[in-house]
Amino acid sequence: MMIIDSQVHAYEANTVKRRWDTIPNWPKQVTGDRMVEAMDSLDIEGAILVSPFSLYGYDASYAVEVRTKYPKRFGLVKPVDPMDPQVGEIITAWKATPGAVGVRIMMTRARISPRQRMGNGRPNFDLVCREARRNDLPVNLLCWDNLEAAFEVIDRHPETRFIIDHLGILQPMTKPFHRNQWAALPRVLELANRQNAVIKVSGVCTLSIEGCPFSDIWEPLARVFDAWGIDRCLWGSDWTRTFALVNYEEAVKPFCKTDRLTKSEVAELMGGACSKAYGWKPDNT
Repeated sequence: MMIIDSQVHAYEANTVKRRWDTIPNWPKQVTGDRMVEAMDSLDIEGAILVSPFSLYGYDASYAVEVRTKYPKRFGLVKPVDPMDPQVGEIITAWKATPGAVGVRIMMTRARISPRQRMGNGRPNFDLVCREARRNDLPVNLLCWDNLEAAFEVIDRHPETRFIIDHLGILQPMTKPFHRNQWAALPRVLELANRQNAVIKVSGVCTLSIEGCPFSDIWEPLARVFDAWGIDRCLWGSDWTRTFALVNYEEAVKPFCKTDRLTKSEVAELMGGACSKAYGWKPDNT
């Protein structure tokens, strides 16, 4: 079975060389070298390296550096700014970047982007979607507290491919947990009707009230798999963001060891669906 992690972040320590935009509760640094070591220890052959927006904003230069050093292990996703009038040209340039497999837009209700908070106009999500389609890149949507906006954008662009980050469900960073962490699940299941979208089952262990081995996530996940189809579900760890609650090994083993899925379903969830969604797989020849 080929395991591809659909969501990892690599980053350097917060120094004057490359300052962070925020200081999240993540490990102090997970360099490309450390990420590869962690992947090797868990038999993960490749990963989608998403440039961490909360640290570097729209600057994906470190992710590009990591992929240049490990070209066979990573595909690249870059956050793009829908407030930037040049975003179309930026997407076209990104398409030409070796290893580029997608772009990402932040659609959270909190409006994470400083430019979106300060700008007088509206984010031009439509331009991003059109240019991503023209460049044959899927659009990753972080919409976990703003699913209604995702419905609108996806419905306006039926020819664009979309990848929903983190099940589209707001996930905790630390304890205590939300009272009803799966409250958005009915709308997530409804979103499965949009055939131009797939969904990342990433960071999902943080939605467990019980903790490791996270047995309480399987009932809601079964509904996700039934609605979306296992071939449209992409496992991912997002283990640097989830570090305070779930480490990398804990994010992997419950899925590889489960008896709730067949071997072929596990293979699809843990790598096959990701490879198809991004048109990429690691090269270990």
